[in-house]
Amino acid sequence: MIRAAVTSALGEFVRQRRAALASMSEDLVPCADAITDLLAGGKRLRAAFCYWGWRACGGVDCPPIFAAAAALELLHASALVHDDVIDASDTRRGQPAVHKRFAASHAAAAWRGAPDAFGAGAAILIGDLMLAWTDELLRASGLPAPAVRDGMRVLDAMRTEVFAGQFLDLVGQSAGSWGLDDALRVITYKAAKYTVERPLHLGVALACAADGMRRPGQPAERAALTAAFTSYGIPVGIAFQLRDDILGVFGDPARTGKPVTDDLREGKRTVLLAIARRRADAGQAALLDRSVGDPLLTEAQAAEVGEVIAGTGAYAECEAMIATKVGEALVALDAAPIDAVTKAALAFLAIATTFRSD
Repeated sequence: MIRAAVTSALGEFVRQRRAALASMSEDLVPCADAITDLLAGGKRLRAAFCYWGWRACGGVDCPPIFAAAAALELLHASALVHDDVIDASDTRRGQPAVHKRFAASHAAAAWRGAPDAFGAGAAILIGDLMLAWTDELLRASGLPAPAVRDGMRVLDAMRTEVFAGQFLDLVGQSAGSWGLDDALRVITYKAAKYTVERPLHLGVALACAADGMRRPGQPAERAALTAAFTSYGIPVGIAFQLRDDILGVFGDPARTGKPVTDDLREGKRTVLLAIARRRADAGQAALLDRSVGDPLLTEAQAAEVGEVIAGTGAYAECEAMIATKVGEALVALDAAPIDAVTKAALAFLAIATTFRSD
């Protein structure tokens, strides 16, 4: 129900904006089409967490909350487009990454200049457009102005934090850092706060400022709820990213939509790899050092890295960390001052987002 309602809100918003772009120039229509195709995929996790933050405060089902939650999907799509340019990724959600899509169209049309440069430029602009649309959709959601105002504060913090995580990730790749603390800091800002904690906080902020829905009524009650969602959201978000890192090496590309070589070629200093490097003997460490970050890494070489990860026990340790983090989240959820329905939904999401194959 949540996914369908959010997808519907996204579709209507993008259709309207597509018409506006087309009225400016038919050359802009491929941009809208690329956005539509990208938004067709995705788990809608951030929107779901936003919705349940809203429900925890007594919010009821209505078109405005689904539109507001859909704004997070635009933010996420924007980040994905930019991330793919940064990482030079070929695919996203089982289809060509946006920069690859536009590079191909440039080449097919035999235009002047370099196709890759055109593709990168187009993707940066499209990512920027979706970032701007994030604010536009939240403001146009139908929620009252005080709710939008309070929600924007959370959204602003969220965007700053995901920038921090992305940049620290870039620093880690460039510096060749194998530090576990560094890797955990990256996923806290890039994934945990961005995917779970802040969307929940956004739902709370929207509901507490909406007309007729002022539970929790006192600042102390709202602070307690927000803190409970942090205690739940951070460990769930860390576990979510740990699973993503495992799937990046051991997942089925047909389900994940990305080759198993991508993260390794990009040299991402994940928690999984940090543990493996810390546990590795001299030969295993040498293999990791020459393989991780090699832009020409083959699938066979990626499989060798996977063997090192498994052989050092890093895979098992990462799985244990996921189980521990989910356990921490469920304990925090049990103590949270929220209704039983919301607790059950968030408990389900904690499991579904961290024990998955795509």
